[in-house]
Amino acid sequence: MGLFSKFKEGLQKTAAKLGHELKRIVSGSPKLTGKTLEELEQALLGADLGMAMTQQILAAVKTSYESQGSGGPEVFTIAQQEVERSLSSANSTLRHQPGQLTVISIVGVNGTGKTTTTAKLAHLLQNQGKPVLIAACDTFRAAAIEQLKLWGQRLNVEVIAGAYHADPAAVAHDAITAAKSRGSSCLIVDTAGRLHTKSNLMKELQKVHRVMDKQMPGAPHEVLLVLDATTGMNSLQQAREFHKAVTLTGLVITKLDGTSKGGMVVAIQKELGLPIKFIGLGEKPDDLQPFDAKQFAEALFSEK
Repeated sequence: MGLFSKFKEGLQKTAAKLGHELKRIVSGSPKLTGKTLEELEQALLGADLGMAMTQQILAAVKTSYESQGSGGPEVFTIAQQEVERSLSSANSTLRHQPGQLTVISIVGVNGTGKTTTTAKLAHLLQNQGKPVLIAACDTFRAAAIEQLKLWGQRLNVEVIAGAYHADPAAVAHDAITAAKSRGSSCLIVDTAGRLHTKSNLMKELQKVHRVMDKQMPGAPHEVLLVLDATTGMNSLQQAREFHKAVTLTGLVITKLDGTSKGGMVVAIQKELGLPIKFIGLGEKPDDLQPFDAKQFAEALFSEK
């Protein structure tokens, strides 16, 4: 299945709900009235596109109606163009340290799919010919280490792990040493899930990153926040708090195939200016896909 087909399938619930509402609104009122604009605003906010993006789309629709005098299905095209423009504003390419180890830290709250994302990302990078190592720095969740080791066996990726309740910063330190000695291209660090409201846990994450930086100046080179698309706009607060605690470099959106709240991707990127690096569109190893703004916007406003 091609990338666009995966996006379209993953965004099916969001696109169906949004498309139905937009068609109803524009077919019911060929003229742009105050009521039409209000209904458009509600439909866009209902898809979790956020206030800033919604206002940007409405302004573009108004400009189009004023200059061309007609709208109809054009609303889909205008909305798609505005979303693509916004999402294209940030570089979604994964950073890579030429000729040396690239360290990627995977962070987020419990239950977003961090461990699975870690494994899928390792698989993706491995398929690109990059030797990968995984660090199991979630030393508190009962099955986290076993889960990663199983993924490692399945994907033929080595996992560096410590004992349960070991200091995650020490595991990260040892993993960088191991990755350097093995000549790995990338080290992916799976950190423990933590609520963004718990300051002691956020401080612990900061310590893990400090130790990595001491062991290898500049590490981690990527700090990717994993967000569960089904939580909609609640993800925005998570992103804000994690970004304050550890400077994020990008986002990974998971469970996009099971939600009608796919617009939250746009809202979070719009507010924080963080690039969406990857999208999770299923359970298989190949279902983590590099983000493509054009194809995402097209799938989001697909009329079929």
